Amino acid sequence: MAIGLHDEGNDDGMVNEINMTPFVDVMLVLLIVFMITIPVMHQSISINLPQAQVKQPDQEPEAMELSIDAQGQYVLDSQPLALTDLQAVLQQKAQQQPQPALRIHGDKDVRYEFVAQALAHAKSAGMQKVVFVTQPVHQ
Repeated sequence: MAIGLHDEGNDDGMVNEINMTPFVDVMLVLLIVFMITIPVMHQSISINLPQAQVKQPDQEPEAMELSIDAQGQYVLDSQPLALTDLQAVLQQKAQQQPQPALRIHGDKDVRYEFVAQALAHAKSAGMQKVVFVTQPVHQ
């Protein structure tokens, strides 16, 4: 189907103008369809949902604070530890129920090697939740 009209001044008989009437008709039909269907889509159905009681945990699991300073010294809950002792303490804490979370406070200037060693020991001890503690940026 060719879109165009005959033009008396054009020799080939076709005009390069688009007939907009069919497009306007389609748009008006779509507008009417949307005007009818949108109010139907916003109707809600009233349902009565069942109620459930949620039991709160008896106690929050404690968290262990592991600090690593710039020199690579480990301090667990305000008690300095050597790296070899850290493994034994983490294995002991991992056996507790509920298992405490391990919060790692790393100095800004600490080498990644010290943090990676602490993470490796936590993983091998079986710690399930390890959290990195950071300070928010003040602007």
